Amino acid sequence: MGKRDDLIAKYADDLRNKCKMEPDLALLTKVTIGCGPAIYNPDAETIAASQPAELETVKNNFLIKKLGLTDGPALMAAMDGVIEIYGKSERNKYRAVIYYMLVKHFAKEAVFK
Repeated sequence: MGKRDDLIAKYADDLRNKCKMEPDLALLTKVTIGCGPAIYNPDAETIAASQPAELETVKNNFLIKKLGLTDGPALMAAMDGVIEIYGKSERNKYRAVIYYMLVKHFAKEAVFK
């Protein structure tokens, strides 16, 4: 198993145990690959959910550019909901897990097919 496979297993574990959802491993793999080299950088692999600038970056670069969503209050509301599910007190909020939950929330799985 490679490093990416180890990370995908870690993200799937977070989805099962911290988010209480059974992941679609094929989709999780594609979302993880879509994160690019960021998953191998300890700082970039996580999202600082308490920093508004970080959430703004996720909104602009992932939700709007990657998923093709229109900017509006629903995007931040969805991110807040996903962060709530993950657990606000959870120190490591992995980018791939957050992105996966946002893809599921907006039913944008087709972007990764």
